[in-house]
Amino acid sequence: MNNGLFEDDDLIRVVAREGILIAAGGAASLLQTAHPKVAQGVYDHSYTAEDPLGRLRGTMQWVYAVSWGTREEAETLSAIVTRMHGKVTGPGYQANDPELQVWVAATLFATGVHIYELLFRKLDDAELAAYYEQSKVFATILGCPEEMLPATYADFRVYYADMLNTLKISDASRAVADQVLHPTALPWHLRGGLPAIRLITAGLMPEPIRRQYGWRWSPLRQARFMLLMRTLAVVYPRLPMRVRTLPRDYYLHEMRKRFAARRRPSHGAAQAG
Repeated sequence: MNNGLFEDDDLIRVVAREGILIAAGGAASLLQTAHPKVAQGVYDHSYTAEDPLGRLRGTMQWVYAVSWGTREEAETLSAIVTRMHGKVTGPGYQANDPELQVWVAATLFATGVHIYELLFRKLDDAELAAYYEQSKVFATILGCPEEMLPATYADFRVYYADMLNTLKISDASRAVADQVLHPTALPWHLRGGLPAIRLITAGLMPEPIRRQYGWRWSPLRQARFMLLMRTLAVVYPRLPMRVRTLPRDYYLHEMRKRFAARRRPSHGAAQAG
Protein backbone atom coordinates (compact mmCIF):
# COMPACT_ATOMS: atom_id res chain seq x y z
CA MET A 1 0.00 0.00 0.00
CA ASN A 2 1.33 3.42 -0.95
CA ASN A 3 1.58 5.71 2.06
CA GLY A 4 3.73 8.36 0.42
CA LEU A 5 2.89 11.85 -0.73
CA PHE A 6 2.30 10.77 -4.34
CA GLU A 7 1.01 7.93 -6.50
CA ASP A 8 3.38 5.88 -8.65
CA ASP A 9 1.98 7.35 -11.88
CA ASP A 10 2.36 10.95 -10.72
CA LEU A 11 4.94 12.68 -12.89
CA ILE A 12 7.08 13.71 -9.93
CA ARG A 13 7.66 9.99 -9.34
CA VAL A 14 7.93 9.06 -13.01
CA VAL A 15 10.73 11.62 -13.46
CA ALA A 16 12.46 11.19 -10.10
CA ARG A 17 12.75 7.41 -10.38
CA GLU A 18 15.15 7.72 -13.32
CA GLY A 19 18.76 7.31 -12.22
CA ILE A 20 19.96 9.41 -15.15
CA LEU A 21 18.60 12.40 -13.25
CA ILE A 22 21.82 12.33 -11.21
CA ALA A 23 23.72 13.32 -14.36
CA ALA A 24 21.63 16.50 -14.40
CA GLY A 25 22.41 17.19 -10.75
CA GLY A 26 25.28 19.51 -11.59
CA ALA A 27 23.04 21.69 -13.74
CA ALA A 28 20.34 21.87 -11.05
CA SER A 29 22.90 22.62 -8.34
CA LEU A 30 24.65 25.37 -10.29
CA LEU A 31 21.37 26.84 -11.46
CA GLN A 32 20.49 27.14 -7.77
CA THR A 33 23.79 28.82 -6.95
CA ALA A 34 23.34 31.24 -9.83
CA HIS A 35 21.26 33.03 -7.19
CA PRO A 36 23.91 34.97 -5.26
CA LYS A 37 22.26 34.37 -1.87
CA VAL A 38 22.12 30.62 -2.43
CA ALA A 39 25.70 30.68 -3.66
CA GLN A 40 26.98 32.54 -0.62
CA GLY A 41 25.25 30.13 1.74
CA VAL A 42 26.69 27.12 -0.06
CA TYR A 43 30.15 28.68 -0.26
CA ASP A 44 30.22 29.62 3.42
CA HIS A 45 28.64 26.52 4.92
CA SER A 46 28.67 23.57 2.50
CA TYR A 47 31.15 20.70 2.43
CA THR A 48 30.97 20.37 -1.37
CA ALA A 49 34.72 20.78 -1.84
CA GLU A 50 35.70 18.39 0.96
CA ASP A 51 33.10 15.68 0.34
CA PRO A 52 31.27 16.02 -2.99
CA LEU A 53 29.80 12.53 -2.77
CA GLY A 54 28.54 13.22 0.74
CA ARG A 55 26.71 16.32 -0.44
CA LEU A 56 25.28 14.39 -3.39
CA ARG A 57 24.12 11.66 -1.01
CA GLY A 58 22.37 14.14 1.26
CA THR A 59 20.64 15.90 -1.62
CA MET A 60 19.49 12.72 -3.36
CA GLN A 61 18.25 11.09 -0.16
CA TRP A 62 16.05 14.13 0.44
CA VAL A 63 14.75 14.27 -3.16
CA TYR A 64 13.91 10.55 -3.09
CA ALA A 65 12.41 10.73 0.39
CA VAL A 66 10.04 13.49 -0.70
CA SER A 67 9.11 11.98 -4.06
CA TRP A 68 9.22 8.25 -3.30
CA GLY A 69 9.42 7.79 0.46
CA THR A 70 6.61 7.40 2.93
CA ARG A 71 4.92 10.50 4.27
CA GLU A 72 6.75 9.98 7.57
CA GLU A 73 10.12 9.67 5.83
CA ALA A 74 9.50 12.75 3.70
CA GLU A 75 8.43 14.87 6.65
CA THR A 76 11.13 13.57 9.02
CA LEU A 77 14.02 14.13 6.63
CA SER A 78 12.64 17.51 5.58
CA ALA A 79 12.47 18.56 9.24
CA ILE A 80 16.14 17.60 9.59
CA VAL A 81 17.00 19.62 6.47
CA THR A 82 15.07 22.61 7.82
CA ARG A 83 16.97 22.46 11.12
CA MET A 84 20.29 22.24 9.28
CA HIS A 85 19.33 25.15 7.04
CA GLY A 86 18.46 27.17 10.13
CA LYS A 87 22.20 27.31 10.84
CA VAL A 88 23.04 28.49 7.31
CA THR A 89 22.92 32.23 7.79
CA GLY A 90 25.21 35.12 7.02
CA PRO A 91 25.24 38.73 5.88
CA GLY A 92 22.25 39.13 3.58
CA TYR A 93 21.11 35.49 3.42
CA GLN A 94 19.47 32.67 5.32
CA ALA A 95 18.84 29.26 3.81
CA ASN A 96 15.25 29.05 5.08
CA ASP A 97 14.29 32.25 3.24
CA PRO A 98 11.11 31.40 1.27
CA GLU A 99 12.42 33.36 -1.72
CA LEU A 100 15.36 30.97 -1.95
CA GLN A 101 13.19 27.91 -1.34
CA VAL A 102 11.01 28.94 -4.29
CA TRP A 103 14.06 29.26 -6.52
CA VAL A 104 15.54 25.90 -5.50
CA ALA A 105 12.22 24.15 -6.13
CA ALA A 106 11.99 25.90 -9.51
CA THR A 107 15.39 24.58 -10.56
CA LEU A 108 14.51 21.01 -9.57
CA PHE A 109 11.34 21.19 -11.66
CA ALA A 110 12.92 22.90 -14.67
CA THR A 111 15.93 20.59 -14.79
CA GLY A 112 13.77 17.50 -14.34
CA VAL A 113 11.57 18.54 -17.26
CA HIS A 114 14.58 19.34 -19.45
CA ILE A 115 16.40 16.02 -19.02
CA TYR A 116 13.20 13.94 -19.16
CA GLU A 117 12.08 15.53 -22.43
CA LEU A 118 15.51 15.06 -23.99
CA LEU A 119 15.61 11.34 -23.16
CA PHE A 120 11.97 10.26 -23.29
CA ARG A 121 9.28 12.50 -24.79
CA LYS A 122 7.79 15.96 -24.71
CA LEU A 123 5.29 16.57 -21.93
CA ASP A 124 2.04 18.24 -22.92
CA ASP A 125 0.67 21.32 -21.19
CA ALA A 126 -1.62 19.35 -18.89
CA GLU A 127 1.26 17.11 -17.80
CA LEU A 128 3.54 20.09 -17.21
CA ALA A 129 0.85 21.76 -15.13
CA ALA A 130 0.35 18.62 -13.04
CA TYR A 131 4.08 18.03 -12.61
CA TYR A 132 4.62 21.64 -11.58
CA GLU A 133 1.83 21.41 -9.00
CA GLN A 134 3.45 18.28 -7.56
CA SER A 135 6.93 19.85 -7.55
CA LYS A 136 5.78 22.65 -5.26
CA VAL A 137 6.37 20.14 -2.46
CA PHE A 138 10.13 20.73 -2.73
CA ALA A 139 9.50 24.17 -1.23
CA THR A 140 6.37 23.71 0.88
CA ILE A 141 7.65 20.69 2.80
CA LEU A 142 10.52 22.88 4.04
CA GLY A 143 8.09 25.46 5.38
CA CYS A 144 7.69 27.78 2.39
CA PRO A 145 4.15 29.20 2.28
CA GLU A 146 2.42 27.93 -0.86
CA GLU A 147 1.28 31.43 -1.75
CA MET A 148 4.94 32.40 -2.24
CA LEU A 149 5.19 30.04 -5.21
CA PRO A 150 3.95 30.87 -8.71
CA ALA A 151 0.36 29.65 -8.58
CA THR A 152 0.17 27.89 -11.95
CA TYR A 153 2.53 26.50 -14.56
CA ALA A 154 1.85 29.59 -16.69
CA ASP A 155 2.84 31.78 -13.73
CA PHE A 156 5.94 29.64 -13.23
CA ARG A 157 7.06 30.23 -16.82
CA VAL A 158 6.87 33.99 -16.31
CA TYR A 159 8.74 33.77 -12.98
CA TYR A 160 11.43 31.46 -14.35
CA ALA A 161 12.11 33.53 -17.47
CA ASP A 162 12.35 36.66 -15.35
CA MET A 163 14.81 35.01 -12.97
CA LEU A 164 17.02 33.76 -15.80
CA ASN A 165 17.19 37.24 -17.28
CA THR A 166 17.75 39.18 -14.05
CA LEU A 167 19.97 36.98 -11.88
CA LYS A 168 23.53 38.26 -11.53
CA ILE A 169 25.87 35.49 -10.49
CA SER A 170 28.59 36.27 -7.98
CA ASP A 171 32.17 35.29 -7.26
CA ALA A 172 30.75 32.76 -4.79
CA SER A 173 28.65 31.30 -7.63
CA ARG A 174 31.76 30.82 -9.74
CA ALA A 175 33.74 29.35 -6.84
CA VAL A 176 31.02 26.80 -6.11
CA ALA A 177 30.83 25.94 -9.82
CA ASP A 178 34.55 25.22 -9.81
CA GLN A 179 34.12 22.95 -6.77
CA VAL A 180 31.29 21.05 -8.47
CA LEU A 181 32.83 20.70 -11.93
CA HIS A 182 36.46 20.25 -10.89
CA PRO A 183 36.28 18.40 -7.55
CA THR A 184 39.68 17.71 -6.03
CA ALA A 185 38.35 15.28 -3.41
CA LEU A 186 36.54 12.96 -5.84
CA PRO A 187 37.91 9.38 -5.82
CA TRP A 188 40.18 8.81 -8.78
CA HIS A 189 38.08 5.97 -10.25
CA LEU A 190 35.13 8.35 -10.68
CA ARG A 191 37.04 11.16 -12.37
CA GLY A 192 36.81 9.61 -15.82
CA GLY A 193 33.17 10.62 -16.00
CA LEU A 194 33.79 14.29 -15.25
CA PRO A 195 34.17 15.51 -18.86
CA ALA A 196 30.74 14.07 -19.72
CA ILE A 197 29.23 15.58 -16.57
CA ARG A 198 30.72 18.98 -17.44
CA LEU A 199 29.28 18.74 -20.96
CA ILE A 200 25.82 17.74 -19.67
CA THR A 201 25.89 20.48 -17.04
CA ALA A 202 26.75 23.17 -19.57
CA GLY A 203 24.33 21.80 -22.15
CA LEU A 204 21.39 21.78 -19.74
CA MET A 205 22.18 25.21 -18.34
CA PRO A 206 19.95 28.01 -19.67
CA GLU A 207 21.99 30.20 -22.00
CA PRO A 208 21.81 33.45 -19.96
CA ILE A 209 23.26 31.68 -16.92
CA ARG A 210 25.79 29.64 -18.90
CA ARG A 211 27.07 32.88 -20.41
CA GLN A 212 27.46 34.49 -16.99
CA TYR A 213 29.42 31.50 -15.72
CA GLY A 214 31.78 32.09 -18.62
CA TRP A 215 31.68 28.51 -19.86
CA ARG A 216 32.99 27.99 -23.35
CA TRP A 217 30.16 27.03 -25.71
CA SER A 218 30.19 26.68 -29.47
CA PRO A 219 28.29 24.94 -32.27
CA LEU A 220 30.73 22.04 -31.92
CA ARG A 221 30.08 21.63 -28.18
CA GLN A 222 26.34 21.93 -28.80
CA ALA A 223 26.62 19.18 -31.41
CA ARG A 224 28.58 16.98 -28.99
CA PHE A 225 25.98 17.57 -26.30
CA MET A 226 23.09 16.69 -28.60
CA LEU A 227 24.91 13.58 -29.86
CA LEU A 228 25.36 12.44 -26.27
CA MET A 229 21.70 13.12 -25.48
CA ARG A 230 20.48 11.30 -28.60
CA THR A 231 22.69 8.32 -27.77
CA LEU A 232 21.35 8.23 -24.22
CA ALA A 233 17.79 8.59 -25.56
CA VAL A 234 18.31 5.41 -27.60
CA VAL A 235 20.13 3.36 -24.97
CA TYR A 236 18.91 4.47 -21.55
CA PRO A 237 15.11 3.93 -21.86
CA ARG A 238 15.79 0.36 -23.04
CA LEU A 239 17.60 -0.57 -19.84
CA PRO A 240 15.60 -2.71 -17.40
CA MET A 241 13.62 -0.58 -14.96
CA ARG A 242 15.42 -2.22 -12.03
CA VAL A 243 18.69 -0.85 -13.43
CA ARG A 244 17.29 2.63 -14.09
CA THR A 245 15.94 2.85 -10.54
CA LEU A 246 19.09 1.60 -8.80
CA PRO A 247 20.09 5.07 -7.50
CA ARG A 248 16.60 5.64 -6.08
CA ASP A 249 16.57 2.24 -4.39
CA TYR A 250 20.11 2.67 -3.06
CA TYR A 251 19.58 6.12 -1.56
CA LEU A 252 16.23 5.16 -0.03
CA HIS A 253 17.86 2.06 1.48
CA GLU A 254 20.69 4.15 2.94
CA MET A 255 18.20 6.67 4.35
CA ARG A 256 16.16 3.90 5.98
CA LYS A 257 19.30 2.40 7.50
CA ARG A 258 20.12 5.78 9.03
CA PHE A 259 16.60 6.15 10.41
CA ALA A 260 16.69 2.63 11.86
CA ALA A 261 20.03 3.32 13.54
CA ARG A 262 18.63 6.51 15.09
CA ARG A 263 15.68 4.59 16.53
CA ARG A 264 17.76 1.68 17.83
CA PRO A 265 18.57 1.99 21.57
CA SER A 266 22.22 2.01 22.51
CA HIS A 267 23.72 -1.19 23.95
CA GLY A 268 24.07 0.42 27.36
CA ALA A 269 20.50 1.68 27.37
CA ALA A 270 19.23 -1.76 26.38
CA GLN A 271 21.13 -3.38 29.23
CA ALA A 272 19.87 -0.78 31.72
CA GLY A 273 16.29 -1.57 30.69
